[in-house]
Amino acid sequence: MGKTLNLNIKRLRTQYLSGEMTPSKLVETLNVLIKQQDDHHIWIRRLSLEEMLVFANNLEDIDPASLPLYGIPFAIKDNIDLAGIPTTAGCPDYAYVPEKSATVVQKLIDAGAIPVGKTNLDQFATGLVGTRSPYGACKNSINPEFISGGSSSGSAVAVALGMASFSLGTDTAGSGRVPAAFNNLVGHKPTCGLVSTSGVVPACRTLDCVSIFANDAADAATVLDVAQGYDIEDSYSRKALPAKTIPKDFKFGVPQASQLEFFGNEETRQLFDDAVRRIESIGGQKVIIDFAPFREVARLLYEGPWVAERYASIQSFIETKAESLLPVTKQIISGASRFNAADTFKALYRLNELRRLNEHVWDDIDVLVTPTAGTIYSVMEVESDPVKTNSNLGYYTNFMNLLDLSAVAIPAGFQSNQLPFGVTIAAPAFSDQALLDLGGRLHASLNP
Repeated sequence: MGKTLNLNIKRLRTQYLSGEMTPSKLVETLNVLIKQQDDHHIWIRRLSLEEMLVFANNLEDIDPASLPLYGIPFAIKDNIDLAGIPTTAGCPDYAYVPEKSATVVQKLIDAGAIPVGKTNLDQFATGLVGTRSPYGACKNSINPEFISGGSSSGSAVAVALGMASFSLGTDTAGSGRVPAAFNNLVGHKPTCGLVSTSGVVPACRTLDCVSIFANDAADAATVLDVAQGYDIEDSYSRKALPAKTIPKDFKFGVPQASQLEFFGNEETRQLFDDAVRRIESIGGQKVIIDFAPFREVARLLYEGPWVAERYASIQSFIETKAESLLPVTKQIISGASRFNAADTFKALYRLNELRRLNEHVWDDIDVLVTPTAGTIYSVMEVESDPVKTNSNLGYYTNFMNLLDLSAVAIPAGFQSNQLPFGVTIAAPAFSDQALLDLGGRLHASLNP
């Protein structure tokens, strides 16, 4: 089902400033829309009209011009706390009711944004498919026979179906980018530590990011302006360094042809080639790079001891209530038992060696351009081989946080079956605003 409301932030802001729209009127309209369509398994806990009106009514006597997100509706992945609303992380037996909202959620509310609900996800944010949930497999917004992508599945589909102007996801291995590609959205994975993770159920705490889904790069940038900021309560929060820039005549790296993988999908291969040509047409200079070091880093994430971080995050729960986990989630997280402390240090040593190798790449390029995912799978295909299909989806995403990169996923056309394809641009930490600016240009070029 297509969008029925235009929730573009700039457009809504114009309506609020003119008096054409009020926050209460908006949430009343949204409430009807959301109640009409949840056959996609988007929500774990949708806010009632009465709950949304509390936020809306708090804004009615405030000048819309005084708040950057005045009356803007947003959805929250259900591993991120919203005060008074249960957080489940996709596991009913794990649920708790937080007394306060996650730092990032509170910042958005303070800026005028209105939460509309908590969204479905792959359990404990473990997966890129969107099907690993006891609340039902979240379905693709364009064709429900296909996956939505994960783990931030409901967050992406909520925006794609016009139920929120933007949404929050998390991104450890690609969860804020793959669902963007599969639902024709922009997905921004910030620099690690730029957005606070206080009040977020950790997956791999040293790598987790709060991500942003939006319909365009301008909306994502508006949200990031509010969401970012040093948080003393988050031990992984970082004070922002001077913002990096990308020159107008930028150089973009593309993997060698033999290192590109589309998993048998020739249409997505052609769409990527088309995207590269369009990037060149707006001034980009293509540079062929060796993608092998990136791929080795990617393999460390799930084939190395970082899976033990997922175990550490929920250790007491998994040791006392292992039966509460879905079998595939339990299988992945329990894999931590095969690693010891020596394995961890060896992997850290290798990661630093690979980081050093990758440093030289940035002497020759300003941004890296890859497919966001090589292909998309049907729900049936994922169910028949849940581990292999999930692994394939991480081919271009799993290395990002280990290498301390920021990234933006951008829509880049459609296959003949109308399912979307996307590309990702990435650059070193604190390139966020420059990437979003470039992302906006590329989005316009790739979707004329």
